[in-house]
Amino acid sequence: MPYAPPIGWIAPFVLLLLAIAIVPLIPRLARLWHSNLNKLIVAIALAMPVLAFYLFIHPGRGHVAAGWPTLGYVLNHAILGDYVPFIVLLFSLYTISGGIKLRGDLRARPIVNTAFLAAGAVLASLIGTTGAAMLLIRPLLQTNSERKHTRHTFVFFIFIVCNIGGCLLPIGDPPLFLGYLRGVPFLWTLHLAAEWAVANIILLGLYFAWDSVAYSREAPSDKIHERLAVEPISLHGAINLVYLAGVVAAVGLLVPAKPLVLWPSFVVPTYLRELVMLALAGLSLWTTRRDVRQANQFNFSAIAEVAALFLGIFVTMQTAIEILQVRGPSLGLTQPWQFFWASGGLSSFLDNAPTYVVFFETANSLTHSPGPGVMQLLSGQYIRLDLLAAVSLGSVFMGANTYIGNGPNFMVKAICEERGIRMPSFLGYMAYSVLILIPIFILLTFVFLVFHWI
Repeated sequence: MPYAPPIGWIAPFVLLLLAIAIVPLIPRLARLWHSNLNKLIVAIALAMPVLAFYLFIHPGRGHVAAGWPTLGYVLNHAILGDYVPFIVLLFSLYTISGGIKLRGDLRARPIVNTAFLAAGAVLASLIGTTGAAMLLIRPLLQTNSERKHTRHTFVFFIFIVCNIGGCLLPIGDPPLFLGYLRGVPFLWTLHLAAEWAVANIILLGLYFAWDSVAYSREAPSDKIHERLAVEPISLHGAINLVYLAGVVAAVGLLVPAKPLVLWPSFVVPTYLRELVMLALAGLSLWTTRRDVRQANQFNFSAIAEVAALFLGIFVTMQTAIEILQVRGPSLGLTQPWQFFWASGGLSSFLDNAPTYVVFFETANSLTHSPGPGVMQLLSGQYIRLDLLAAVSLGSVFMGANTYIGNGPNFMVKAICEERGIRMPSFLGYMAYSVLILIPIFILLTFVFLVFHWI
């Protein structure tokens, strides 16, 4: 029987996720946590016991001997196989989108704000939720600067642009890219288009109605000021749109160890995809005017934070993945709705990328052979399509339930508060998500995962 580590060895993984979720909320610790160096120290400190487990305790993996070979196997899988492609993609999207600036001030009418959110729902899948959020949040803030009742606008922005909009392509949200690295075909996520459309249409409709009421409450003087402050939208750093298209092409076409679609005799070398993305990010830094990035207040602090924390996450989650590969069938999760709410529930309070991996591996452990409703991954393994869809939707959609469910959520909150917007508290934001999102997720559960009405 395959070996499963004792359950206690997931403690470093759990502690790291809890630190990410809870420490920023504790004032005395938040100052220390603000330093990316301290985050890296914590991540490495929690990764060390796991590395020691694979070096000294783990009996080995199949024919691989215990000790250094086992540790090397784990590091190769966790760092070279997952972490490097993951962080290079995020770094490239973050760097390139930071060179695009939308300037202007439109009339902050409900239809205009709704159009902003609808555009973000599309862009989130094309340039990532982080890229779309950073591109649109500042012009949306400028457009609404003359209005007083705007808090709901930025809550819905987090719902749609930072989360739910990003489920159509693997570059849209980190969980889906990790699925892509595990063999899910690049365009498979387009199968989630119906769920994406239903969720976003409902949210956009609710937002338009809400904002119409809020707009009617604005003082006449503010509405006059808003009309006088109109400035046409202008795009700066447009060359970066070409670089973003290049990143999408690199992810979709340059699959390591696979023939190139347009050149079948050429087998894509390992890390060629990452080298191309880094080259495009470098071109972005070289060719974008400095004043554009200064206007965006661009720096590498946010991506450095992600790099530091996920280094520890990708190492510490190896024991959890190994346990699920062996014991996954005994967890009692068999139905798509169970995977949707289990992955979504954890994604609400833990980072949705490692949560996706945990439940992806659980779903993968339930499928061992081809058959109806089963897809063969590019890795050669099999997975039930309904379970894959449930895990993907749960991880991406329910990352919107709290500020800590997905990285861009807190980034948008911080930017809004810098501009004087009184954003809801942690529990206040959850009140919005419980009243607005949970009913939508219940509806999606019955429509798509239980009765398959669409």
